[in-house]
Amino acid sequence: MPPIVECVPNISEGRDKAIIDTVINEIETVPGVTLLDVDPGEDTNRTVITFVGDPDSVVESALKVIAKAAELIDLNKQQGAHARMGATDVCPFVPVSGVTMDDCVELARRLGKRVGEELGIPVYLYEYAASRPERINLADCRAGEFEGLKAREGNEYWKPDYGPFKFGTAGATAVSARDFLIAWNVNLNTKDTKIASRIANRLREKGYAKMDPKNPKKYLRDEEGNVIFQPGKFKDVKAVGWYIDKYKQAQISVNLINYHVSPPHLVFDEACKLADQLGVRVTGSELVGVIPLEAMRQAGTHFLKKQGVITGVNEEDIIRCAIQSMGLDQISPFDPDKNIIEYMIRKPGLLTSMKITKFIDELASDSPAPGGGSVAAMCGGLSAALASMVANLTYGKKGYTKYNDLMDEMAVKAQELKAKLIDYIDKDTEAFNKVMDAMRMPKKTPEQQEARNKAIDEANRGATLIPFEVLSTIPDIIKLAKIAAQYGNKNLTPDAGVAGLTSALAARGAAYNVRVNLQNLPDNEFSRKLKEDTDRILKEVDDIAAEIREVIEGRLWG
Repeated sequence: MPPIVECVPNISEGRDKAIIDTVINEIETVPGVTLLDVDPGEDTNRTVITFVGDPDSVVESALKVIAKAAELIDLNKQQGAHARMGATDVCPFVPVSGVTMDDCVELARRLGKRVGEELGIPVYLYEYAASRPERINLADCRAGEFEGLKAREGNEYWKPDYGPFKFGTAGATAVSARDFLIAWNVNLNTKDTKIASRIANRLREKGYAKMDPKNPKKYLRDEEGNVIFQPGKFKDVKAVGWYIDKYKQAQISVNLINYHVSPPHLVFDEACKLADQLGVRVTGSELVGVIPLEAMRQAGTHFLKKQGVITGVNEEDIIRCAIQSMGLDQISPFDPDKNIIEYMIRKPGLLTSMKITKFIDELASDSPAPGGGSVAAMCGGLSAALASMVANLTYGKKGYTKYNDLMDEMAVKAQELKAKLIDYIDKDTEAFNKVMDAMRMPKKTPEQQEARNKAIDEANRGATLIPFEVLSTIPDIIKLAKIAAQYGNKNLTPDAGVAGLTSALAARGAAYNVRVNLQNLPDNEFSRKLKEDTDRILKEVDDIAAEIREVIEGRLWG
C-alpha cells in the first residue's frame, strides 16, 4: 500500500456554492489526489474539505486550495458563527498509512513555507507542527480572529512562522499535523440518555464529576472551587450520551482522537462491559465518516483472537469479523469500499483484477507484457498462499495444537507476503511499460536526447529493482514453506512441497529478470552490488529449497 496522507482544509465560506465548488475543483487537478468529503455549514459559514493522496500530491493540492480561497474570499466581508482568521482558516495533515506523524509535521512545514513565500499569506504552525509551546493550541493561535490580526503587526510575539508579518483580506492560515479522528457511535437497547451518559463518562478521558461523600447531592470541589473529576478509562477519547429519535435508541457518541492509543475495539469491549453492569445491552455501533484500514485490521484480529481461531486469514475475512463483532452495520450500512479510506482510493490492478483465464490469455498473446517478471511475482504469491493454507488447516487440529502459535504467526506473515507479491504482478509490467514509454520519447534535439537518455536510465533502473524486490521477498516465503513442510498437517505435505517449489521458481525467475535488466545499466557500484546480492539470495533460496525437498520426500516416502 503506497503512503497515504489525509488533508482537511477548512475554508471560511459555507454559503456560496459557486465559491465552494471553484475551490474544490482545484483539488483533483493534481494527479494522485482523491476528494473524500465536502461538508459546508451555512450557519458557521465554513466548509470542511477532506482529501487524501500521496504526500507530495496532497501538499500541491493544499497549496492550490489555499491560493484559490485567498483569491475568492474576502474576510472583511465574511461573517459566520465559527471562529476564523483566514480564508483558509486551518489546514491539518493527518497520517493514514505508510507515513508517520513526523512525516506530516515535515509536510506542514513545507506547505507553510510555500504558502508564505509563494502566496504571501502569513502562516502559524500549531498542534504537532507547532514551533513553540504557546502555539500548540489552535485557539491560542487564532486569538482575536481575523479582526484582531492588524493589532499583531510589529508585535514580535505574534510574528508568523512563515510569510509576511502583514495581514491582507485572506488573513492568516494555521497549518498543522494531527492524529486521525474517528467519529463513531455505540448503540444501546435503551432510550435512557442518563444510562448512555453514564457509560460515556466512564469511557472518556475527562471522566466524570466526583460526588461529595459528605453530601451525595453535591459535587466534590478543590480548594479553588473547581469540580474534581474522576478520569475515565481511555486516553484521547471524548464521549457523550444522547438520544437519536430516528433510531429510537440512545447512543454513546465517541470521538477517538488517537486510535493508536485507544482503538475502537477496546472502547467497544469496555462499553459492552459497562452496559451489562447497568442492565442494558450494546446492540452495535455506527461509523460517522471514514476509518483507516489499520483500525479495522486491528479490530478484526482482536475479535478473532477472542474467538480462539487463527488470525492469519484473508483481509476480507478480518474486515468482515470487525464489522460483525462491533455491529457496524446494525442501523446503517457499512460498505468497506465507501467507509475505509484505503479502499476508497485504491485502483484495481490491470492484471490482478483480471479473471485467471483472461490473465493467461493476455500472457499468451504477442504483447511483451505481462511476461516472466509478473509470472515470477505470481509464483511467489501462490507460494505464500499455500503456506497460509497449510497453517490454517493445521491450526487447532488434533495432534497439532502444540504448533498453534507457530501456525498463527506463520499464517499472518504469509498473508502479508502474499499481498506484497500480488502488488508486484502489476508493478513489474508497469516498470516494463515505463521503459517502452521512455524509448518512444523524441530525440531530434540535444535537449530531447538528454531528457530521453535520462528517462531511459531511470526506467531501466526501476525495471531492475522491481524483480529484485520480488527476489528479496522470497527467502521469507520459502522459510514459511519449510515450516509448513516440517510441522504442518501431514495430509498437506504435498501442498507444503508445492509451496517450496513455487517459491524457488519465483526466485529463479526474478533473478533472470534482474540479470537481463542489469545489462541495460552502467557497470558501476550499484550494478555490481545488485549482482552480488542477487547471487547471494538465489543461493540461500536454493539451499532452503533442497532442505524442503528432503523433508517432503521423507514424509511421503520415508
